[in-house]
Amino acid sequence: MRLKFSEFLIVFVIVSVLLVGGCSTQQVSSETSSPSPTATEASTNATTQATTETTTDAKSVSEATQEAIPGMKDLPRLEGKATVVMTVKGSPITIEVDGTNAPITAGNFVDLVQRGVYDGLVFHRVIGPQSNPPQAPFVVQGGDPQSKDPKISVNRLGTGGFIDPKTGTERYIPLEIKPQGAKAPIYGKTLETARINQPPVLTHKLGAVAMARSQMPDSASSQFYFALADLGFLDGNYAVFGYVTEGMDVVNKIQQGDRIDSAKVTQGAENLKNKN
Repeated sequence: MRLKFSEFLIVFVIVSVLLVGGCSTQQVSSETSSPSPTATEASTNATTQATTETTTDAKSVSEATQEAIPGMKDLPRLEGKATVVMTVKGSPITIEVDGTNAPITAGNFVDLVQRGVYDGLVFHRVIGPQSNPPQAPFVVQGGDPQSKDPKISVNRLGTGGFIDPKTGTERYIPLEIKPQGAKAPIYGKTLETARINQPPVLTHKLGAVAMARSQMPDSASSQFYFALADLGFLDGNYAVFGYVTEGMDVVNKIQQGDRIDSAKVTQGAENLKNKN
C-alpha cells in the first residue's frame, strides 16, 4: 500500500533530519534539502518496481571495492564483528558493529572510534520523547567533528565530517546495503534505485545504528544515528551497520547538546583492515 499524502508528507519532513549538510563541491547538499519522494517511499513501493536477481546486482566485496567508487578499496573495512562501548554522561552504550554485512561502513566507524574522533562530540539532533517539546520516537544523531569546539555556531552543527589528516580532505564512504540472499552488499545505490525488492539484512529496528548522509548516496562520513523505534521506511535508503545490545535506556535519555564522553573498541579490533 502506498503512503497517503498526509503520511508521506510526515515521512518526507522526518527523513530530512538525517541529512548531512555542507559538503565539498562534489557532495552538494544543505540542511534544508531532503530525499526525493521516491527515495522515502522505497519501503512501500519497491514491490511494484521491475526487479533483477539480487545475486546479479550484488557484486562480491572485492569486485565492488575495485569498481564502485574510486578509492573505495583503500577505505578501512571490518572483516567480522566488533564491539564498541560509547559512554554518554557517565553511562555506557554497547554497540555490536557488523562488518560481516556492512564491511566498509562498519570499518569506517571502528576506525573513527580508534582515532578518538567521537570523544567529546555533541548529539546535535534528538527527535523523541526526550526532545523539547516531546515528539514521537525517531532518532538521536551525532558525530559532527566540528561539535568538539564549544564555540562552534549551533547553526553549523550537522554540516561536518571527518577530515582525513593524510589527504587534508573529508573522507566519504559509499552507501552500503546488503540485500537478503545476496553474497555481498551493493554500493552507491539505494535498494530502489538498484531495482531490488529484497529487504536489507540490517534493518532499522529499535536500537539500530546507521550513517547519516546527504541526498548524495555516497556522502556519509562520520555522522551516525540511533533509531529510537522501528523505522522500516528508512530501510534500503540509509546504511545500518550495527545495533545497541546494552544501554538503550541510556540512548533514550540523550538530549540535544549532550556529549559523548568516550568511545572505545572493546572487542574485535583485530578485524579492522586497511587502517590509514
